[in-house]
Amino acid sequence: MTKLFDIDSERRNAILNAALKEFSSQGYDNASTNVIAKEAGISKALMFHYVSSKQELFLVVYDYFSDLIKMEYFSLMNYDEKDIFSRLRQSYLLQIKLSEKYPWILEFHKLSRTTNSNEINEELENRSRKEHASCCPKLFDEIDETKFRKELDIDKCKQFILWSAIGFTNEIIEDIRNSESPDLNYELVVEKLDGYFVELRNVFYTQSNE
Repeated sequence: MTKLFDIDSERRNAILNAALKEFSSQGYDNASTNVIAKEAGISKALMFHYVSSKQELFLVVYDYFSDLIKMEYFSLMNYDEKDIFSRLRQSYLLQIKLSEKYPWILEFHKLSRTTNSNEINEELENRSRKEHASCCPKLFDEIDETKFRKELDIDKCKQFILWSAIGFTNEIIEDIRNSESPDLNYELVVEKLDGYFVELRNVFYTQSNE
């Protein structure tokens, strides 16, 4: 059992955030534990007192943020909301809230990339199977398709909307990376987000739903 969760929350979160940043940006193989320790503001020797190896640190980070996303994102999503843009807005607000405390959490999916370590790949595969077995709902499942313009191909519309959503996520990530302040301007992001959704509704929905 890792000792990382026996320490105070401030130091623990500093290590977790630094590790998530390094592993997601550099990949497991190229990630530097020296960089992680320096970013976390501790010595490498002390960090390896809390975790036994780079491999353990990676898997602890993966499991911690995977569980956090399930608890603070998937379990809080209201999938009874059938309007796709209202559902996406809800999704973004939850993600933004998480990113205020964990700035690199929007990059979590990159931890699933294949590595040069067969052991790590096997661990990731095992986790992937468990996640698929849990059958978390998907954003585009059972949405209200009657709101869309009759002449449109709904499946293609969903793809366009998904691309827009990915683009906005990337924009948030760039703002976080380029900002001199560690704090995300929540109000500005939400204002920009709502502006995008107004335009997307105008493009895809019938006039009565705009």
